[in-house]
Amino acid sequence: MTATILDGRALSNTLREELDQAVAIFKEKHGVTPTIAVVRAGEDPASVSYAGAIQKTFDKRGMGFQLHTLPESASQDEIVALVTRLNADKEVHGIMIQEPLPRGIDEAAVKEALSPDKDVDGVHPVNTGRLAQVAPAGRPPMVGPFFVPATPAGGMEILKRYNVAISGKHAVVVGRSNIVGKPMALLLLRENATVTVCHSRTADLAAVCRTADILCAAVGQAKMIKGDWIKPGAVVIDFGVNFVEGQMCGDVDFDEAVEVAGMITPVPGGTGPMTNMMLALNVLEAARRIMG
Repeated sequence: MTATILDGRALSNTLREELDQAVAIFKEKHGVTPTIAVVRAGEDPASVSYAGAIQKTFDKRGMGFQLHTLPESASQDEIVALVTRLNADKEVHGIMIQEPLPRGIDEAAVKEALSPDKDVDGVHPVNTGRLAQVAPAGRPPMVGPFFVPATPAGGMEILKRYNVAISGKHAVVVGRSNIVGKPMALLLLRENATVTVCHSRTADLAAVCRTADILCAAVGQAKMIKGDWIKPGAVVIDFGVNFVEGQMCGDVDFDEAVEVAGMITPVPGGTGPMTNMMLALNVLEAARRIMG
């Protein structure tokens, strides 16, 4: 068996066309450009690179991008004051706080300073809480609107666009981070999957993975999940971004897994290209809500 490749690059191209049309309609209707403000303290190389990628995406989509930088020595009060000012800025519709923040900064306090309505990265407790409490798909949501972190949102978009059956399936999520693992598990649960979340203390991780109809890897260890960890025909979503000898690879050993899985995302070219598109869609949605 050779798995069907879940092509995130091709799907992101489709989303670009849809987004471009939606942004044009929004701008014509409101005379406003959906705009994101990215906040960074310090010059972490990965954060600098990611901000550049976000700007490139937004510039090409005709959306607004602002970068607000503070020095590594910035205090927590200074960061919170900047976020508070952006909350009140009517020209800013979405705010993203880049991590890592400088040593000694209380990340939770900074995130709580965000307006939930502009938290397009889905990190504010209101947004994470509403995701946890939202009713299953097909029922009234029972909570107010919320934003989901872009990376797991992209993973779910891949599953849906490729018509992967989720309801009633057993999904295993390897990793429990607040930005990928936990929200992905909640998104799958909302779609009526039976979800198991695995982590560093999980006993016999390989055996648990073999039970998955849908296996999501978000652990941050290169090629940790081997081919014999995968149930034949399973759908594999790999969120991992690792570098081995200068080559990007995922958390799944792709060469082994592709011979076992039914469908699989490659790295690169799988979930990665979807992330910035989902972030842009969140900003557009935030602008729509703000404009009423």
